[in-house]
Amino acid sequence: MTPTQHQTDPGWPGRSDLLQVFWTYLGVSSVGHLLWEFLQLPFYNIWSTGTAQEIVFAVLHCAAGDVLIATSALFAALAVCWVWSLPRRSLRCLAALIILIGIGYTAFSEWLNVYVRHSWTYSPMMPLLHIGAIGFGLSPLLQWIVVPSIVLAFVSYRLSWLRRSPLQ
Repeated sequence: MTPTQHQTDPGWPGRSDLLQVFWTYLGVSSVGHLLWEFLQLPFYNIWSTGTAQEIVFAVLHCAAGDVLIATSALFAALAVCWVWSLPRRSLRCLAALIILIGIGYTAFSEWLNVYVRHSWTYSPMMPLLHIGAIGFGLSPLLQWIVVPSIVLAFVSYRLSWLRRSPLQ
């Protein structure tokens, strides 16, 4: 499909709607990842060994990284959906791709930072998913299922609201 076909497709939002959907995705994603980072702190040793300043920095730093991952995953998923000319009326494929990209990047990042760089360590409370000799933290992997699912539910709601809004 060409860009002009997307504009005439009733299942594909217009440009102004896309911006509203993007800002909704970005806003809800930011809040969701910030909350998740805070809630999973006890699963990392920084919770018991770090100063308040180190903990706040870690949460903000990690949440900002999560938002960058979420935004990159969104654009990558949109590009794949565009190239494959997938149906525009469903967020299922987009959601699956965003979740897969998020889990994939997170697994790589956890391996790199926990086992190679030793940038952070899991506390004994962290449930681990063992793949071979490596134990991946379950909490950060679940983050990329739960948070994007909630975010995309909000986006879907926002999209349906925009489609039936009498203000357009």
